[in-house]
Amino acid sequence: MAAAAVAMQQLGPVRPGPLHVGRLEIDVVVVPDRDGVRLTVERDARITATVPAGLDTARLVAVVRSRRRWIFDKLDERMEEAALRSDKEFVTGEGFHYLGRSYRLKLVDEAPVPVGLVHGRLLLRRDCLDRAQDELIAWFRGRGNVWLPARAEPWAQRMRAPCQNIAVRRLGYRWGSCNREGGVNIHWAAMQLPASLVDYVLVHELAHLHKRDHSSEFWRVVGRAMPDYQARRDQLDRFGAQLWLPESVNSVKQLAHR
Repeated sequence: MAAAAVAMQQLGPVRPGPLHVGRLEIDVVVVPDRDGVRLTVERDARITATVPAGLDTARLVAVVRSRRRWIFDKLDERMEEAALRSDKEFVTGEGFHYLGRSYRLKLVDEAPVPVGLVHGRLLLRRDCLDRAQDELIAWFRGRGNVWLPARAEPWAQRMRAPCQNIAVRRLGYRWGSCNREGGVNIHWAAMQLPASLVDYVLVHELAHLHKRDHSSEFWRVVGRAMPDYQARRDQLDRFGAQLWLPESVNSVKQLAHR
């Protein structure tokens, strides 16, 4: 069936959406002004191909097949990262990162809000234990909604990026996203990162307000604003792989063993 699907998809220009190449499912994103094919294995093991408009499907299939070994190596890496990202226990003494620093959780009987940061301890009210995960995520989102706009403003001015608003959301395994109306979304989990790495996430998304793809011009925009972006990106890969991200990793384990 998969071979038949590829045969049908090989007719004509590539289209946005899923493309099956053997056992691999590729999420195709068409960017009109892109120069070539960019393959990415996302943190949730989704495989994305960003391609120029009009690219022949047979050509994309050939590229995927030529990079098959690289793709499976990346899937193995994603499985290893998922193993590092252990589940948190909502007990006194458990550590949670906030802006790069680890804070110990403390369960309390009384507090004005379900979650709060007081005197260097992250307080969680006991009557919220049955929804502790959601309450902590809500706390990170609340902190981000206050902290991020002010943090982003100098970068937006420097980059002349038409940023209309910043929202903190659940974004799966993406650090950020943006839209054509100038809105920037940041993953709540980014609030666990050191401020310098949050800056990289912000600059990356602000650059997308100028260039939608990851072309060489996009990286020039990033580099002009943040000359050491490559070092920060490398740090983000290492630091981010170990952060609390309570989302299913079943897809990672499935694909990495194929």
